[in-house]
Amino acid sequence: MEMNQNITDDVVKCATDRAADPGIFPACKAGKSEYTASERSSRGGVDFPVSVVLPAGGTGERTGLRTPKQFCTFLGRPLISYTIHAFERVSWIQRIMVVVAKENTELMTDIIQRYQHTKVQTVPGGSTRHRSICNGVLALGEDGEDKRPEVVIIHDAVRPFVEEDFLYKIVMTAKEQGAVGAIRPLVSTVIATTSEGYLDHTLERAKYRASEMPQGFTYDIIYQAYKRCSESDLEFGTECLHLALQYCGTNAKLIEGPPTLWKVTYKRDLAAAEFIIKETLSQSACVITGPSLHAVTLAGALWKAFGTFGMVHLRGLDGLAISGTMTEPAPLIMELASAAKPRNVLLFGIQLHQPNDLEQWERSALRVAEITSALIRERNPALVGQLLQA
Repeated sequence: MEMNQNITDDVVKCATDRAADPGIFPACKAGKSEYTASERSSRGGVDFPVSVVLPAGGTGERTGLRTPKQFCTFLGRPLISYTIHAFERVSWIQRIMVVVAKENTELMTDIIQRYQHTKVQTVPGGSTRHRSICNGVLALGEDGEDKRPEVVIIHDAVRPFVEEDFLYKIVMTAKEQGAVGAIRPLVSTVIATTSEGYLDHTLERAKYRASEMPQGFTYDIIYQAYKRCSESDLEFGTECLHLALQYCGTNAKLIEGPPTLWKVTYKRDLAAAEFIIKETLSQSACVITGPSLHAVTLAGALWKAFGTFGMVHLRGLDGLAISGTMTEPAPLIMELASAAKPRNVLLFGIQLHQPNDLEQWERSALRVAEITSALIRERNPALVGQLLQA
Protein backbone atom coordinates (compact mmCIF):
# COMPACT_ATOMS: atom_id res chain seq x y z
CA MET A 1 0.00 0.00 0.00
CA GLU A 2 1.55 3.29 -1.09
CA MET A 3 1.31 6.29 1.19
CA ASN A 4 2.00 9.96 0.54
CA GLN A 5 5.46 10.76 1.96
CA ASN A 6 4.28 14.14 3.20
CA ILE A 7 1.72 12.43 5.42
CA THR A 8 4.40 10.17 6.87
CA ASP A 9 6.71 13.11 7.55
CA ASP A 10 3.95 15.20 9.16
CA VAL A 11 2.80 12.42 11.47
CA VAL A 12 6.32 11.44 12.48
CA LYS A 13 7.38 15.08 12.97
CA CYS A 14 4.43 15.81 15.23
CA ALA A 15 4.99 12.62 17.21
CA THR A 16 8.70 13.40 17.48
CA ASP A 17 8.02 16.96 18.61
CA ARG A 18 5.67 15.72 21.30
CA ALA A 19 7.78 12.79 22.48
CA ALA A 20 10.04 13.40 25.43
CA ASP A 21 13.71 13.04 24.62
CA PRO A 22 15.56 10.36 26.57
CA GLY A 23 17.98 12.98 27.74
CA ILE A 24 15.30 15.17 29.33
CA PHE A 25 14.43 14.44 32.93
CA PRO A 26 12.57 16.31 35.65
CA ALA A 27 14.59 19.16 37.12
CA CYS A 28 16.42 18.27 40.32
CA LYS A 29 17.12 20.67 43.15
CA ALA A 30 20.66 19.41 43.51
CA GLY A 31 22.89 20.94 40.92
CA LYS A 32 20.13 23.06 39.42
CA SER A 33 21.53 25.15 36.60
CA GLU A 34 21.68 28.90 37.10
CA TYR A 35 20.92 29.18 33.38
CA THR A 36 17.22 28.51 32.81
CA ALA A 37 15.66 27.93 29.39
CA SER A 38 14.43 31.54 29.30
CA GLU A 39 17.88 32.83 30.25
CA ARG A 40 19.46 30.77 27.49
CA SER A 41 17.02 32.31 25.05
CA SER A 42 17.70 35.85 26.25
CA ARG A 43 21.46 35.24 26.08
CA GLY A 44 21.16 34.05 22.51
CA GLY A 45 22.33 30.51 23.25
CA VAL A 46 25.86 29.31 22.53
CA ASP A 47 27.48 31.29 19.72
CA PHE A 48 30.79 29.40 19.52
CA PRO A 49 31.62 25.89 18.24
CA VAL A 50 31.19 23.05 20.74
CA SER A 51 32.06 19.38 20.23
CA VAL A 52 31.77 16.26 22.36
CA VAL A 53 34.15 13.34 22.94
CA LEU A 54 32.40 10.14 24.03
CA PRO A 55 34.87 7.41 25.10
CA ALA A 56 33.11 4.12 24.37
CA GLY A 57 35.95 1.63 24.23
CA GLY A 58 35.31 -0.12 27.52
CA THR A 59 34.76 -3.88 27.72
CA GLY A 60 32.11 -3.71 30.45
CA GLU A 61 33.77 -6.33 32.66
CA ARG A 62 31.89 -5.21 35.77
CA THR A 63 28.50 -5.95 34.20
CA GLY A 64 29.43 -9.60 33.76
CA LEU A 65 28.05 -9.57 30.21
CA ARG A 66 29.70 -10.60 26.97
CA THR A 67 28.47 -7.46 25.24
CA PRO A 68 30.08 -4.18 26.39
CA LYS A 69 27.44 -2.27 28.32
CA GLN A 70 27.43 0.69 25.92
CA PHE A 71 26.11 -1.65 23.23
CA CYS A 72 23.54 -3.45 25.38
CA THR A 73 20.05 -2.93 24.01
CA PHE A 74 16.82 -2.10 25.77
CA LEU A 75 13.56 -0.74 24.39
CA GLY A 76 14.92 -1.61 20.97
CA ARG A 77 17.92 0.71 21.13
CA PRO A 78 21.53 0.36 22.38
CA LEU A 79 22.55 2.38 25.43
CA ILE A 80 25.10 4.45 23.51
CA SER A 81 22.39 5.61 21.11
CA TYR A 82 20.45 7.15 24.02
CA THR A 83 23.58 9.00 25.14
CA ILE A 84 24.31 10.24 21.63
CA HIS A 85 20.74 11.42 21.27
CA ALA A 86 20.98 13.39 24.52
CA PHE A 87 23.76 15.46 22.90
CA GLU A 88 22.49 15.40 19.33
CA ARG A 89 19.21 17.07 20.27
CA VAL A 90 21.16 20.10 21.57
CA SER A 91 21.21 22.47 18.61
CA TRP A 92 24.48 24.22 19.52
CA ILE A 93 26.53 21.02 19.69
CA GLN A 94 28.17 20.55 16.31
CA ARG A 95 30.10 17.27 16.42
CA ILE A 96 30.11 14.15 18.55
CA MET A 97 33.32 12.13 18.38
CA VAL A 98 32.65 8.56 19.56
CA VAL A 99 35.82 6.66 20.46
CA VAL A 100 35.37 2.89 20.10
CA ALA A 101 37.58 -0.18 20.15
CA LYS A 102 38.68 -1.20 16.65
CA GLU A 103 36.75 -4.45 16.82
CA ASN A 104 33.51 -2.50 17.45
CA THR A 105 33.91 0.04 14.64
CA GLU A 106 31.50 -1.73 12.29
CA LEU A 107 28.95 -2.14 15.07
CA MET A 108 29.13 1.57 15.85
CA THR A 109 28.77 2.45 12.17
CA ASP A 110 25.66 0.29 11.99
CA ILE A 111 24.19 2.03 15.05
CA ILE A 112 24.83 5.46 13.53
CA GLN A 113 23.08 4.49 10.31
CA ARG A 114 20.21 2.56 11.87
CA TYR A 115 19.25 5.27 14.34
CA GLN A 116 19.97 8.17 11.98
CA HIS A 117 22.59 9.94 14.07
CA THR A 118 23.76 12.89 11.99
CA LYS A 119 26.43 14.62 14.12
CA VAL A 120 28.53 11.56 14.92
CA GLN A 121 32.03 10.59 13.81
CA THR A 122 34.02 7.62 15.06
CA VAL A 123 37.68 7.23 15.87
CA PRO A 124 39.57 4.11 17.06
CA GLY A 125 40.17 3.93 20.79
CA GLY A 126 43.37 3.19 22.67
CA SER A 127 44.33 0.58 25.21
CA THR A 128 43.35 2.82 28.17
CA ARG A 129 40.75 5.47 28.95
CA HIS A 130 43.19 8.39 28.64
CA ARG A 131 44.56 7.08 25.33
CA SER A 132 41.04 6.83 23.95
CA ILE A 133 40.07 10.34 25.04
CA CYS A 134 43.36 11.63 23.62
CA ASN A 135 42.52 10.06 20.25
CA GLY A 136 39.14 11.76 20.27
CA VAL A 137 40.56 15.17 21.19
CA LEU A 138 43.25 14.97 18.51
CA ALA A 139 40.71 13.87 15.90
CA LEU A 140 38.67 17.04 16.53
CA GLY A 141 41.64 19.12 15.38
CA GLU A 142 42.60 17.15 12.29
CA ASP A 143 40.61 19.36 9.90
CA GLY A 144 42.63 22.48 10.70
CA GLU A 145 42.53 25.26 13.26
CA ASP A 146 39.52 26.93 11.68
CA LYS A 147 37.45 23.75 12.19
CA ARG A 148 38.47 23.15 15.79
CA PRO A 149 35.81 23.60 18.48
CA GLU A 150 36.28 26.31 21.04
CA VAL A 151 34.97 24.10 23.84
CA VAL A 152 35.09 20.31 24.16
CA ILE A 153 32.75 18.31 26.39
CA ILE A 154 34.07 14.95 27.59
CA HIS A 155 31.38 12.54 28.71
CA ASP A 156 30.99 8.81 29.30
CA ALA A 157 29.05 6.86 26.68
CA VAL A 158 27.25 5.01 29.48
CA ARG A 159 25.79 8.13 31.13
CA PRO A 160 22.65 8.75 29.03
CA PHE A 161 20.85 11.03 31.49
CA VAL A 162 22.44 14.40 30.83
CA GLU A 163 20.31 17.54 30.60
CA GLU A 164 20.72 20.46 28.21
CA ASP A 165 20.58 23.06 31.00
CA PHE A 166 23.51 21.43 32.75
CA LEU A 167 25.46 21.07 29.49
CA TYR A 168 24.95 24.77 28.89
CA LYS A 169 26.36 25.57 32.30
CA ILE A 170 29.35 23.29 31.71
CA VAL A 171 30.10 24.87 28.32
CA MET A 172 29.80 28.47 29.45
CA THR A 173 31.95 27.84 32.55
CA ALA A 174 34.58 26.02 30.48
CA LYS A 175 34.81 28.99 28.13
CA GLU A 176 35.28 31.36 31.08
CA GLN A 177 37.53 29.22 33.31
CA GLY A 178 39.29 26.91 30.86
CA ALA A 179 38.20 23.71 32.60
CA VAL A 180 35.13 22.58 34.54
CA GLY A 181 33.90 19.32 36.00
CA ALA A 182 30.70 17.93 37.46
CA ILE A 183 30.78 16.65 41.03
CA ARG A 184 28.33 14.89 43.34
CA PRO A 185 28.28 14.45 47.14
CA LEU A 186 29.72 11.18 48.42
CA VAL A 187 27.06 8.66 49.39
CA SER A 188 29.26 6.45 51.57
CA THR A 189 32.02 7.24 54.03
CA VAL A 190 35.49 6.69 52.54
CA ILE A 191 37.95 4.72 54.65
CA ALA A 192 41.62 3.84 54.33
CA THR A 193 42.84 0.33 55.18
CA THR A 194 46.13 -1.09 56.30
CA SER A 195 48.08 -3.60 54.21
CA GLU A 196 46.76 -6.33 56.53
CA GLY A 197 43.14 -5.39 55.79
CA TYR A 198 42.32 -3.46 58.98
CA LEU A 199 40.81 0.00 59.34
CA ASP A 200 43.46 2.73 59.23
CA HIS A 201 41.42 5.94 59.21
CA THR A 202 38.31 7.56 57.76
CA LEU A 203 37.95 10.69 55.68
CA GLU A 204 35.61 13.51 56.60
CA ARG A 205 32.94 12.97 53.95
CA ALA A 206 31.78 16.60 53.91
CA LYS A 207 35.18 17.71 52.56
CA TYR A 208 35.18 15.34 49.56
CA ARG A 209 33.15 14.93 46.38
CA ALA A 210 32.80 12.32 43.67
CA SER A 211 34.10 13.40 40.28
CA GLU A 212 31.46 12.87 37.60
CA MET A 213 30.89 13.62 33.95
CA PRO A 214 30.43 15.74 31.89
CA GLN A 215 33.62 17.77 31.99
CA GLY A 216 34.34 20.74 29.76
CA PHE A 217 37.55 22.34 28.47
CA THR A 218 38.62 24.93 25.98
CA TYR A 219 40.12 22.98 23.12
CA ASP A 220 43.60 24.45 23.49
CA ILE A 221 43.83 23.43 27.15
CA ILE A 222 42.74 19.82 26.75
CA TYR A 223 44.79 19.47 23.57
CA GLN A 224 47.97 20.75 25.24
CA ALA A 225 47.32 18.66 28.36
CA TYR A 226 47.30 15.46 26.32
CA LYS A 227 50.26 16.50 24.17
CA ARG A 228 52.36 17.20 27.26
CA CYS A 229 51.31 14.39 29.61
CA SER A 230 53.52 11.40 30.32
CA GLU A 231 53.21 7.80 29.19
CA SER A 232 52.42 6.92 32.80
CA ASP A 233 49.47 9.33 32.74
CA LEU A 234 48.16 7.82 29.52
CA GLU A 235 48.55 4.30 30.85
CA PHE A 236 47.25 4.62 34.40
CA GLY A 237 45.45 7.97 34.73
CA THR A 238 41.69 8.49 34.58
CA GLU A 239 41.07 12.14 35.53
CA CYS A 240 41.11 14.72 32.71
CA LEU A 241 40.83 17.64 35.14
CA HIS A 242 44.09 16.56 36.77
CA LEU A 243 45.90 16.69 33.41
CA ALA A 244 44.65 20.23 32.80
CA LEU A 245 45.95 21.30 36.20
CA GLN A 246 49.29 19.50 36.07
CA TYR A 247 50.30 20.30 32.50
CA CYS A 248 48.50 23.57 31.76
CA GLY A 249 48.16 25.12 35.21
CA THR A 250 44.38 25.34 34.78
CA ASN A 251 42.51 24.80 38.03
CA ALA A 252 39.09 23.48 37.11
CA LYS A 253 35.88 24.98 38.42
CA LEU A 254 33.74 22.28 40.06
CA ILE A 255 29.96 22.35 39.71
CA GLU A 256 27.56 20.12 41.61
CA GLY A 257 25.48 18.20 39.11
CA PRO A 258 22.03 16.61 39.29
CA PRO A 259 21.49 13.01 40.45
CA THR A 260 20.73 11.99 36.85
CA LEU A 261 24.45 11.98 35.97
CA TRP A 262 24.88 8.45 37.30
CA LYS A 263 26.81 5.90 35.29
CA VAL A 264 25.66 2.50 34.08
CA THR A 265 28.31 0.28 35.68
CA TYR A 266 26.77 -3.00 36.79
CA LYS A 267 24.22 -5.33 35.25
CA ARG A 268 21.48 -4.08 37.57
CA ASP A 269 22.11 -0.55 36.30
CA LEU A 270 20.91 -1.58 32.84
CA ALA A 271 17.51 -2.48 34.27
CA ALA A 272 17.40 0.82 36.17
CA ALA A 273 18.30 2.76 33.02
CA GLU A 274 15.56 1.00 31.06
CA PHE A 275 13.02 1.85 33.74
CA ILE A 276 14.00 5.54 33.81
CA ILE A 277 13.94 5.89 30.03
CA LYS A 278 10.62 4.08 29.75
CA GLU A 279 9.09 6.18 32.52
CA THR A 280 10.32 9.43 30.97
CA LEU A 281 9.32 8.69 27.39
CA SER A 282 5.88 7.53 28.51
CA GLN A 283 5.11 11.03 29.77
CA SER A 284 4.22 12.16 26.25
CA ALA A 285 1.75 10.61 23.86
CA CYS A 286 0.05 11.59 20.61
CA VAL A 287 -3.36 10.19 19.59
CA ILE A 288 -4.22 10.20 15.88
CA THR A 289 -7.81 9.49 14.86
CA GLY A 290 -10.06 9.83 11.88
CA PRO A 291 -12.47 12.76 11.54
CA SER A 292 -15.66 10.97 12.62
CA LEU A 293 -17.57 12.29 15.62
CA HIS A 294 -17.11 9.06 17.54
CA ALA A 295 -13.33 9.15 16.96
CA VAL A 296 -13.06 12.73 18.12
CA THR A 297 -15.17 11.98 21.20
CA LEU A 298 -12.99 8.97 22.00
CA ALA A 299 -9.80 11.02 21.67
CA GLY A 300 -11.23 13.61 24.02
CA ALA A 301 -12.04 10.92 26.57
CA LEU A 302 -8.50 9.54 26.33
CA TRP A 303 -7.02 12.99 26.66
CA LYS A 304 -9.01 13.53 29.84
CA ALA A 305 -8.18 10.07 31.23
CA PHE A 306 -4.45 10.55 30.73
CA GLY A 307 -4.16 14.15 31.81
CA THR A 308 -0.75 13.53 33.36
CA PHE A 309 0.72 12.86 29.92
CA GLY A 310 1.67 15.53 27.41
CA MET A 311 -1.00 14.18 25.07
CA VAL A 312 -2.10 15.82 21.84
CA HIS A 313 -4.87 14.76 19.46
CA LEU A 314 -4.35 14.90 15.70
CA ARG A 315 -7.62 14.79 13.79
CA GLY A 316 -7.39 13.82 10.14
CA LEU A 317 -3.88 15.23 9.66
CA ASP A 318 -3.57 16.47 6.05
CA GLY A 319 -6.44 14.26 5.04
CA LEU A 320 -5.13 11.24 6.89
CA ALA A 321 -7.87 9.14 8.45
CA ILE A 322 -7.00 6.24 10.68
CA SER A 323 -10.32 4.73 11.66
CA GLY A 324 -12.72 1.92 10.91
CA THR A 325 -13.74 3.66 7.69
CA MET A 326 -10.43 2.66 6.09
CA THR A 327 -10.43 -0.63 4.25
CA GLU A 328 -6.81 -1.54 5.00
CA PRO A 329 -5.42 0.42 7.97
CA ALA A 330 -2.79 -2.17 8.94
CA PRO A 331 -0.26 -1.41 6.15
CA LEU A 332 -0.54 2.30 6.85
CA ILE A 333 0.15 1.78 10.55
CA MET A 334 3.15 -0.41 9.78
CA GLU A 335 4.60 2.12 7.34
CA LEU A 336 4.19 4.98 9.78
CA ALA A 337 5.70 2.89 12.58
CA SER A 338 8.74 1.99 10.48
CA ALA A 339 9.37 5.66 9.69
CA ALA A 340 8.96 6.73 13.32
CA LYS A 341 10.91 4.02 15.16
CA PRO A 342 14.45 5.20 14.23
CA ARG A 343 13.56 8.53 15.88
CA ASN A 344 12.69 6.74 19.11
CA VAL A 345 8.96 7.20 18.53
CA LEU A 346 6.92 4.01 18.91
CA LEU A 347 3.69 3.93 16.96
CA PHE A 348 0.88 1.51 17.80
CA GLY A 349 -2.50 1.01 16.15
CA ILE A 350 -5.88 0.34 17.77
CA GLN A 351 -8.89 -0.38 15.56
CA LEU A 352 -12.30 0.27 17.05
CA HIS A 353 -15.35 -0.67 15.01
CA GLN A 354 -18.16 1.85 15.40
CA PRO A 355 -20.63 0.36 17.91
CA ASN A 356 -24.39 0.26 17.45
CA ASP A 357 -25.53 1.49 20.85
CA LEU A 358 -24.31 3.75 23.64
CA GLU A 359 -23.66 0.95 26.15
CA GLN A 360 -21.49 -0.94 23.69
CA TRP A 361 -19.69 2.30 22.84
CA GLU A 362 -18.86 2.91 26.50
CA ARG A 363 -17.48 -0.61 26.89
CA SER A 364 -15.39 -0.20 23.73
CA ALA A 365 -14.08 3.19 24.86
CA LEU A 366 -13.04 1.68 28.20
CA ARG A 367 -11.25 -1.12 26.39
CA VAL A 368 -9.38 1.38 24.17
CA ALA A 369 -8.33 3.32 27.26
CA GLU A 370 -6.95 0.17 28.89
CA ILE A 371 -5.00 -0.82 25.78
CA THR A 372 -3.72 2.72 25.27
CA SER A 373 -2.55 2.96 28.88
CA ALA A 374 -0.63 -0.31 28.60
CA LEU A 375 0.99 0.68 25.31
CA ILE A 376 2.09 4.08 26.63
CA ARG A 377 3.52 2.75 29.88
CA GLU A 378 5.18 -0.40 28.59
CA ARG A 379 6.53 0.90 25.25
CA ASN A 380 6.76 -2.67 23.98
CA PRO A 381 8.83 -2.63 20.75
CA ALA A 382 7.34 -6.01 19.75
CA LEU A 383 3.92 -4.39 19.27
CA VAL A 384 5.18 -1.50 17.15
CA GLY A 385 3.25 -1.32 13.88
CA GLN A 386 0.67 -3.88 15.01
CA LEU A 387 -3.04 -3.18 14.65
CA LEU A 388 -4.79 -4.18 17.86
CA GLN A 389 -8.53 -4.75 18.05
CA ALA A 390 -10.61 -3.14 20.80
